[in-house]
Amino acid sequence: MSENLNKLSGQGVAIWLDDISRERLRTGNLDQLIKEKNVVGVTSNPTIFASALSKGDAYDSQLHDLAVRGVDVGEAVRAITTYDIRWAADVLRPVYDASGGVDGRVSLEVDPRLARESEKTIAEARALWWLVDRPNLLIKIPATVEGLPAITQAISEGISVNVTLIFSLERYRAVMDAWLTGLEAAQAKGLDLGSIESVASFFVSRVDTEIDKRLDQLGKPELKGKAGVANARLAYAAFEDVVNSERWQRLRAAGARPQRPLWASTGVKNPEYSDTLYVDQLVAPGTVNTMPEKTLDATADHANITGDTVRPFYEQAWNTMAALKDAGVDYDDVVKVLEDEGVEKFEASWNELLESVTKNLVP
Repeated sequence: MSENLNKLSGQGVAIWLDDISRERLRTGNLDQLIKEKNVVGVTSNPTIFASALSKGDAYDSQLHDLAVRGVDVGEAVRAITTYDIRWAADVLRPVYDASGGVDGRVSLEVDPRLARESEKTIAEARALWWLVDRPNLLIKIPATVEGLPAITQAISEGISVNVTLIFSLERYRAVMDAWLTGLEAAQAKGLDLGSIESVASFFVSRVDTEIDKRLDQLGKPELKGKAGVANARLAYAAFEDVVNSERWQRLRAAGARPQRPLWASTGVKNPEYSDTLYVDQLVAPGTVNTMPEKTLDATADHANITGDTVRPFYEQAWNTMAALKDAGVDYDDVVKVLEDEGVEKFEASWNELLESVTKNLVP
C-alpha cells in the first residue's frame, strides 16, 4: 500500500473511488483497489454510468436479455445500474462489516430529472433502496430546495442517504437540518438509528472553476485557486457546530452516527494547480474524499499529507471569502449557477445514458 494513502486514512479520511463500471467489477479491479489503495467506498453518478456503458462489451449480454424481454428504456437503465451497484456493494461488504457499517458504502443516484420534484424523488429513493437491497447502499439525493424534504423523508424511513450537489454553506446547514429532522422522525418510529448512514457531498473544484473565471474578468488573478478549499473548510466548521449541538448529542446518545462531510469533485480542473490540491488541503477527521482514479493515483504517488489541514485554517478561510467578496465575487450567484449547472449536467448525462441504452436494446 502507498505510504501517502496510509497517512491519509490514518488522519481519519475515508478514501472512496468516484467511479464504477462493470468492467472494473468483472476484472477484479475494484477488489484490487480496496486491497492496495485503501479504497473503502464507491460513488457513482449519471456521468459515470454513461461513460461506462460507452466502453467495451461488458453490458452487451444484459442489454440483449432486456431487449428480448421488451423492457422499456427507463426500467432497463434501472436494471443495469442497480446490477452494478449490487455487485460493488457485495465486493465492499467485508469493508462494511469491518467498519461497523460506516464505510464499505456504494452510492446510487436518483433520476436527476426529478431534482426539482420532492414526491417523485422520495418514490424513486424507495424504489432504488428496494431494488438494490443491500445494507451498505447510499441513495444519492440532490441538495436542491425540493430535495431537502426528500432527504428528511428517506432518513425517517431508515434509508441511508448521500446528499449530493452541495455548493453553499447556507444550503449545507439546511441539509444537516433535514438530516437531523429525519433522524428524529426515525427515532420516534422506533427505528435503529445506528443502521442509518449519511454523508453530505460538498463540491470543491467546481467552485474554483466558476470563481476563477469571474476573478479573471475582475482582474484579480491573485485570488484564483483559493475559493474551493476555503469554502470546504468553512463547511467543516459548520459541521463541527452541528455535532457539538445539544440536538445532535441527544441523537448520538440514542445510537445515531454523524453525517460525514464528503469532499466531492476533487479532480483538479486547472492544470496549473497541484493535482492533489483537494486532498492535501482538506485533511480532517471524520471526512470522506471521493476521488477519480487519476486523483487516487496522484495521491498515492506524491500527495503531501501533513496532518489536519482544515481546522487550523478557519480564520484564513474566512479571510479568503471576505477578499473574494471585496473583489466583487457574488457568492450567492456563484452557488446558484453551480447548482443549476450541476443539475443540468447530470440530466444531460442521464439523457445520454437513456439514448445509449435505447440504441443497444436490440434483441
